[in-house]
Amino acid sequence: MPVPPFLRGLSLGLSLIVAIGPQNAFVLRQGLTRRHAALAALACSLADTGLITLGVLGVGAFLSRNPALTTAGTLAGAAFLLWYGWRSLQTARHPGTLQAEGPAAQTTGGVIATAAAFSFLNPHALLDTVVLLGGASAGLGERARLAFLGGAVLASWLWFFSLALLAGRLAPLMRSPRAWQVLDVLIGVMMWGIAAGLLANLMA
Repeated sequence: MPVPPFLRGLSLGLSLIVAIGPQNAFVLRQGLTRRHAALAALACSLADTGLITLGVLGVGAFLSRNPALTTAGTLAGAAFLLWYGWRSLQTARHPGTLQAEGPAAQTTGGVIATAAAFSFLNPHALLDTVVLLGGASAGLGERARLAFLGGAVLASWLWFFSLALLAGRLAPLMRSPRAWQVLDVLIGVMMWGIAAGLLANLMA
């Protein structure tokens, strides 16, 4: 049974965004210090929304105009997901933690500038949002691509605001290697499942 585009975008978006990274550490830090936490989540969510939209409606739409490019983009996306899933499973063998130490941004301007830097100057964030999500949506029709976009964007907003508003409760979990080990295994399995779905749609 094929996964609906909205759920595919939501699951892929969550799989990419929950990994250890500077955006997550920044939002968690602001939440723990109770300094502009909601603004930090809003700034990161808006930045991700722009990048994801560029990937899905820009890169994805461009690839979809040419069947050969669609096939190439889908294959590249599936290959990357298989590699990403394998890397997550390998990481689970030696799990890390998300550390939120360091000074929190004190002003609204500082929060926005820091969020922008972690979003637009982070090669991994650009690769995940623009290239990977764009390639993963290449084989979808226009309406399905919009549904995929909605799911991926929702994943970003849900995750960042959860980090900001529930920082006190989530911080111990983020510092637990065991929790990250379980999370990495789940991410790896989800990535492989999404890759299998892409390949199945390509061969249908």
